[in-house]
Amino acid sequence: MKLLLIHQNFPGQLRHIAEHLKQRPDIELLAVGRDSAPGLAGIKLLRYRPHRGPHRHTHPYLHSYEDAVLHGQAVLRALQPLQQRGYRPDAILAHPGWGETLFLKDLFPAARLIHYSEYYYHGRGADADFDPEFPLSLDGAARLRARNALHLLNLEHADHSVTPTHWQHSLHPAAYRPSVRIQHEGIRTELLGPDPSATLTLPNGRTLRAGQPIVSYVARNLEPYRGFHTLMRALPALLRQRPDSQIVIVGGDGVSYGSAPRDAAHWREKLLRDKPVDPERVHFLGKVPYDVYRQVLQVSAVHVYLTYPFVLSWSLLEAMASGCRIVASDTAPVREVIRDGENGELTDFFDAAALAEKVGAALETDGGGLRLAARETAARYSVEAGLAGYRRLLGLPAE
Repeated sequence: MKLLLIHQNFPGQLRHIAEHLKQRPDIELLAVGRDSAPGLAGIKLLRYRPHRGPHRHTHPYLHSYEDAVLHGQAVLRALQPLQQRGYRPDAILAHPGWGETLFLKDLFPAARLIHYSEYYYHGRGADADFDPEFPLSLDGAARLRARNALHLLNLEHADHSVTPTHWQHSLHPAAYRPSVRIQHEGIRTELLGPDPSATLTLPNGRTLRAGQPIVSYVARNLEPYRGFHTLMRALPALLRQRPDSQIVIVGGDGVSYGSAPRDAAHWREKLLRDKPVDPERVHFLGKVPYDVYRQVLQVSAVHVYLTYPFVLSWSLLEAMASGCRIVASDTAPVREVIRDGENGELTDFFDAAALAEKVGAALETDGGGLRLAARETAARYSVEAGLAGYRRLLGLPAE
């Protein structure tokens, strides 16, 4: 089989299936990604770059769609020379969220097109209008509705689609849901697990150890979409309640979702200005290598995960697989994996006082049963389970 993999930031969510398939002699792989994509060793990567951005006179509601057309055009131009030399993929597995696959059915009409359908936007009832601190304007809702033009086309011209959670599936239009399979791509559970001897050396030289009252928090970037503002507002009370506790925060200062604050360089600066904390007890590690990230989870006594009703972070599942005791927001899709009092604890996303109280109480007990149940839940999201689902999607037999 000739399989074409496409992701703007390749490999992105296609990493596990790509690493698996490159080992199979019956699969010929080619990947496509932007010129900034990291790539994956052992897989040829064809890079593209749109020749321009959206025109400044384009209607603002259409900027994202014009950008998608430009991405699709760039991918089409990158692949056309191969098509002219006889390249014909049997299947295309792609994240279409930036427009890359818009015109590929015209170039490869016989190929099965399988989309990773990550999200379908809503002006009401999901992430956009969730946080009253950042209200959605009518103009913002109109932009989101227009933005879905791309995602409707992606659903329409795909032969199959896949989405990771029931929540994300429920957001897609009812007419298309039967063609969208729910299949999480999986996490590396075999690399994760509790380690009673785990240590973490902080930038200031201090060493933290498993068994100490350590609270962890992880996000790609520290921002309201992942509840960073609620965490920071909870910290003063938590630090008073548990004067022996240490807080370890992992994440960058960029913007993955939403927008940057207007009155500060980033959310960390703004929230530290509003709620100063003791730097000897609250440790911002920034973005860290995977091994350090794994140590953070292994020394953690309580892991905090907060999110708007949005896509589910791998980090929650990885914390569960590491045997962390979880305190998480009572939001979709968190409720798909955390059952309050069974494998973790849920708390109101906006209630900083309740978050501080729940985390402080969790530090008082081991919560061994919750930890074990969390690991058992995470095991269902293993890479092996994800690969099995993706093989079925591609019509591939097991090895």
